[in-house]
Amino acid sequence: MSGPLALEPPGAGGEDTLMLRLGGERTLGGERTLTLALPGHRARHEDEVDRLAAELTDRVGPAVHPYEIAALLESEGLTAEVIRERYGRADLFALASALYQRVPRTFPEPPPAPDPWRPDHLRCALRGALFALPGLAHLLTAPLWRASGAVPALVTAGLLSWAWGQGLGHRAHLRLATGRREAARTLLTGVLLGAVLATAAGTAVALAGTRSGAGLGPAVLLAAGQSVYLAGAGVLLVLARERLLLAALAPVIAGAALLPWSDPGPAARLALPLLTVACTVAAAAHSLAGAFATAPAPPAPRPRLAGSLPYALFGLAAGTLVLTEGRSEPLAVIVLTVSMGPAEWLLYRYRGLSVAALRATATPAAFRLRSAAVLLGCLLAYLLPLLPGALLTGSDPAALLPLAALLWTALLLQAFGVAWPPALVCTGAAGAAGVPALAHPPPHPLLGPLCCAAGALVLGGWVLHRLGRPAAHS
Repeated sequence: MSGPLALEPPGAGGEDTLMLRLGGERTLGGERTLTLALPGHRARHEDEVDRLAAELTDRVGPAVHPYEIAALLESEGLTAEVIRERYGRADLFALASALYQRVPRTFPEPPPAPDPWRPDHLRCALRGALFALPGLAHLLTAPLWRASGAVPALVTAGLLSWAWGQGLGHRAHLRLATGRREAARTLLTGVLLGAVLATAAGTAVALAGTRSGAGLGPAVLLAAGQSVYLAGAGVLLVLARERLLLAALAPVIAGAALLPWSDPGPAARLALPLLTVACTVAAAAHSLAGAFATAPAPPAPRPRLAGSLPYALFGLAAGTLVLTEGRSEPLAVIVLTVSMGPAEWLLYRYRGLSVAALRATATPAAFRLRSAAVLLGCLLAYLLPLLPGALLTGSDPAALLPLAALLWTALLLQAFGVAWPPALVCTGAAGAAGVPALAHPPPHPLLGPLCCAAGALVLGGWVLHRLGRPAAHS
C-alpha cells in the first residue's frame, strides 16, 4: 500500500466519524458499534459546542446539574442525530455535560416580588376625611347643645360609642374572615345594643346635670343622634363602604359650607344632621342586607368576647386622651382626626417595608437594626406633617405630637394582633392626664404631653421587641 487508506467514501464531505461494527456478542438493542472521531474534524465539533454554549449562556448558567441542561436541550428539539453529527457527542447527556463544564455557574437574583402590603392611597385618604367630616355636625348644632347644656351627655355618649365601636369592629373583622353573612349578624346585634347603651348613658348624664328638666329633650336627642350615627358609620367602615358613608354626610357638608356666608337657622341646623343620621342608617341597612344575602359559611367557632376587650379599652382611652387635648386645643383635635388617614397608610407601609427588610437581611441582628430604622422613618413621616398643621391652627405642637405618636404606635401593635400592651399603656396615660384635667385649677399644661410621650416611648420599645423579630413578619 503506497498511500493512506481513505476512511470516507467519495463525496461524503462532512462526515467526521467512523462507525465500526464490533463482532462477537450482540446486545439487546442491536449490533454493537464503536464511534471514532476523526482528528481533522474535532475542532469543528468543539466550535459548534462553544457556539451553542454562547447562545444558551443565560439559560445554562443557573443550572445546578447537567440534567437540567439536558432537559433544556430536549425542549429545544435536538435529536440524537444532530447531537452526533454537529456536536460530536454520543448522546444528549454528554452534550449537556460539555455545556455544564463550559458555562460558569451564575445564580441571578429573583425578580422583586410585589409588595403584599401596598396601601390603597385613595381609600386611606377617604377614611381620613370620613373621620373628620362628622365634626361639621357639631358646628351646625353648636347653638343647640350649648344652650341646652348637652356637652356632658354628648361626651359620655361619644366615649361609650368609641369604646364599643372599637371592640365591635375587632369582633366583626374576625367574623368577616369566616363570611360576610356572619360578620353582618355580629354587626347588626352589636350596633343596636351599642346605640342603646350610649344613648342611655348620655340620657343619664343629662338627667343628673339638670334639675328642672329644661333642655333635657335636646340633650337626649343630640346624644341619640350621635350614637346612632356612630353605630351606622361603624357598619359601613367595617364592610368597606366608605363611599356610601361619604354620600350620607352630604347634608352636613352642604350645611357647614353655608355657615361662613349665612345662618341656616335653628330648623336647618337640626334637620341637616338628622338627615345625615337617617342617610347613614339607610346606607348601613342596605349594606347589611347585601351581606345577609350572601351564602352562609360553614360552621366555625365564634371568637371569644374577651379577645375584643382590649380594643374597647383602647377606644375608651384614646377618646379620653383626644377629648382632654380638645379642652385646651380644640383645633388640634381636627388636625389629629384628619391625620388618621395618613396614619392608616403608614401602617401598611410599615408592613411592606418590614417585609422588604426581611428579604434584604441575613441575620436577626441586621433585621432588628433595619426594623428600628423602618419604625423611626414611618413615625417621622407621620409626625412631621402634623407640625405645620398645628402651627397653622394655632395649636401647641408639644401637646399634639406626643399624643399622635402614642396613638400611632398603639395602632401599629394592634395591627399585628398585640392588643393588651397598647390598651394598658394608653389607659394609664389617659388616667394620668385626663383625670387631673378635670380638677380645678387644672394641672400643669405639660402633664398630658409628658404622659403621652412616656407612653409612646414604652410602646416604641415594645414595637422593637415584638416586631423587630423576623418571625413577626414571615
